[in-house]
Amino acid sequence: MSGGRRTIVAMAAVAVLCLVAGVVLSRLIVSPGAAAADAAPPSAGPVTVPVERRVIANEVVLRGDVGYDDPVELRVETGGTEGGPAVVTGQVKEVGATLDAAAVALEVVGRPVIVLPGELPTYRSLRVGVSGPDVQQLRTALRALGIDAGDPADATYDAAAAAGVRALYQRVGYAAPTAGDEATEAVASAREAVTTAQEAVRSAQAALASAGAREGGASVTELDGAVRVAEARVAFLAAQCVLPADQRDPSAADCSPPAVVEADAALQTARAARTAADAPVDTAAERGAVRAAQDQLAAARTALTEAEADTLTPLPAAEVVYLPSLPRRVDAVEVRRGGTVSGPFMTVSGATVQVTATASRADAELLTPGTTGTITVDDGEVPVTVAEVTDGRAGAGTSSAEGGGADAAGAGQEAEGEGGDAQASGDRRTVTFSVGAATPEQIAALQGTNVRVRVPVSSTDGEVLAVPLAALTAGPGGESRVEVADGTGSTRLVEVTTGLAAEGFVEITGSDEPLEAGDLVVVGAAGTDDDAPADDATEDA
Repeated sequence: MSGGRRTIVAMAAVAVLCLVAGVVLSRLIVSPGAAAADAAPPSAGPVTVPVERRVIANEVVLRGDVGYDDPVELRVETGGTEGGPAVVTGQVKEVGATLDAAAVALEVVGRPVIVLPGELPTYRSLRVGVSGPDVQQLRTALRALGIDAGDPADATYDAAAAAGVRALYQRVGYAAPTAGDEATEAVASAREAVTTAQEAVRSAQAALASAGAREGGASVTELDGAVRVAEARVAFLAAQCVLPADQRDPSAADCSPPAVVEADAALQTARAARTAADAPVDTAAERGAVRAAQDQLAAARTALTEAEADTLTPLPAAEVVYLPSLPRRVDAVEVRRGGTVSGPFMTVSGATVQVTATASRADAELLTPGTTGTITVDDGEVPVTVAEVTDGRAGAGTSSAEGGGADAAGAGQEAEGEGGDAQASGDRRTVTFSVGAATPEQIAALQGTNVRVRVPVSSTDGEVLAVPLAALTAGPGGESRVEVADGTGSTRLVEVTTGLAAEGFVEITGSDEPLEAGDLVVVGAAGTDDDAPADDATEDA
């Protein structure tokens, strides 16, 4: 009996093990039909997302290089250093210093090199008598400093311009330039010549007066009296001599013809003397001498005026440099005190930090001057403003527009950091941004870097109703529609009016049926290839 029980127990254990093995194998072994059934796709179902309220903003993103605007190398005319070497004696600026109008950029041989605003470079020294646009530029620059140097329209360097230059040197703290000892000696000689000529004129005038005088002769009054006496004598004789002798005046007793003739001759003599008194004295030689002396005096005075003009303050070419815009920042200094100037001695740029980038033509058309954007510096936002958009490439960054839609057509066609077709074809625009308020630390961190510039080009006014671009479909008439799920498994098509599109979303400005935030719209179907296009459309947008 005991042996039989053991056999029964063993058989029961084997049966249990076989049962367990069968169950396990049934789980592991799959028939071909079952495998095919398991591999079939599940029944398709819609993928929905909720309608949102959000701000939609379209922006252009550029990469640009940061630097200071308009770098310029400064040179100085060293030929005006009296033939000696152009030794730097002081006023050497440090990198980062600012040059304003009337600043001294450098001191060479004890003389300043003054910075003035102007487009024309220095090409000659200015002194009295020279004319040209550089004289007008000087007058304009001095007027901008509040210094009167005469009418800026006057192109001739004169005493007014010289006075303005003297005032400029007084402002910068240096003695004004002089014409030199030779010019001073020329003035002294010219003054002596004027004095000599004045004495010659006085002498000639005295000689003329002496030649016209009648020394030792009778006066006109005396001559007139003699004529009247002679006339009276002739008349008396004529009246008396016709009377009988006993009736004549005793003083007329002699009425003989010789007496009458004598009286008549005396009358003619008196009249001739009177007539001669009216005749001018020949002083032609004396008058000629006076004119010659006066001409010599005029020439001497002209020479004195010219000599004095030559002593008026000049402006040496070695002591001024012009820059188109001021202030300027010192970027590099090529000289040191005690060295000599030979070539550019300093590089300066605009004191304004700018970002220079390139953009496709489509993007550039959205970036009109005055458009604002931002750059990121040390995890902070710094404002930038579009200052200029010009043709051509500046070798700076590239662009891409984030967003899309009708309001930014063509603005997102190239990837950031890649040129795209527009770059390959050379159809690029250079965009210059001025950097707004930034701390000195931010300016230092920006210098020489390449930054990302984000420029909003369109935006909704606050939050609006929006759906993903993938939710839009086109109707038979080209109208825009969304497919709205009602929560029971069924959907309906609703015609909508769209607005701004950006960042994968589009604004819904109107609809045939009311739409609200939270309503579900279909963007694809689960388990089908619709997912990929939907995702791609959203991503591309």
